[in-house]
Amino acid sequence: MHGENLQEWIKHIGYLGIWAIIFAESGLMIGFFLPGDSLLFTAGFLASQNFLNIFVLIFGAFACAVFGDNVGYATGHRFGRRLFQKEDSRIFKRKYLIQTQNFYAKHGQKTIVLARFMPIVRTFAPIVAGTAAMRYKTFMTYNLIGGAVWTVGVTLLGFFLGKVIPDVDKYLLPIIAVIILVSIAPSIWHVVAEHRSAKNSPPDEPQETYEPQEK
Repeated sequence: MHGENLQEWIKHIGYLGIWAIIFAESGLMIGFFLPGDSLLFTAGFLASQNFLNIFVLIFGAFACAVFGDNVGYATGHRFGRRLFQKEDSRIFKRKYLIQTQNFYAKHGQKTIVLARFMPIVRTFAPIVAGTAAMRYKTFMTYNLIGGAVWTVGVTLLGFFLGKVIPDVDKYLLPIIAVIILVSIAPSIWHVVAEHRSAKNSPPDEPQETYEPQEK
């Protein structure tokens, strides 16, 4: 979606549309494909042009991001084992859960914060946390931190660039492209690292399987 098209789209859907997308991408499995980073950045830019109120925008985005993660956690806590056994469909891909679980196993609790900046992973991280029986108090702490850093940071970046750079809207497309690239870079690095590790592992080494553990 081009920068100008994204701006018009955001103007059309308004606050409720923005918040609904942030909620869906944070905790609903069908939301993994949604453009959270570019959406927040562009919405922040539009706030700098007085199309939106920055405080209302950030508060709603933060609340929906935190609430969305809570829904994902509850889903994983209640249906986690079934999800890992579920067959692939057009919407649900079990590999996304497995990839997120491997990332979670490597990076632990801070995954809840790191995942906010990683498309796909941010959708499934709270589900994996719930499946792994991560203590809710611990999860909520990281959820609040990650939700604040992501929604406030990315939105304010768009807001302040819109204020200090003349005609920044002309550069929205490359800026959004950079944001997307930075967002997916950790995922690419993780996949490459896993591939190298698997390639260098002994052929008879057993594959690790998912086992939920108390956190």
